[in-house]
Amino acid sequence: MIRRKNSRSSTEVKVLAQHICMSVFKARRVIDQIRGRSYADTLMILELMPYRASYPILKLVYSAASNATHNLGLKKVNLFISQAEVNGGAIVKKLRPRARGRSYPIKRSTCHIKIVLKDRRKSFINL
Repeated sequence: MIRRKNSRSSTEVKVLAQHICMSVFKARRVIDQIRGRSYADTLMILELMPYRASYPILKLVYSAASNATHNLGLKKVNLFISQAEVNGGAIVKKLRPRARGRSYPIKRSTCHIKIVLKDRRKSFINL
């Protein structure tokens, strides 16, 4: 999803990934490290992090930067992450068969990841 704000506000790109199969807490651990950083720093941090949650977030940041470049004509050098949040999604519930005809519930949590990229130069000019 790409949204252009008013001319008074800076140009920003919003991306949203829904139903990512991982815990909210594990994704927030990675998101807290990249909030407020530049695009280049974010790519370097996410590529070197040993967590499984960093790969979907890396794909999301890379996609947002590509959308900003292609659709809005912004340069990747000037982009930074102005807002990043992780919210809980639906819980997928399954039943696993156990001994004596009983069942055991399996709960797989999902999360929604939202990232907003802004152009650093345009945000300082419009202040």
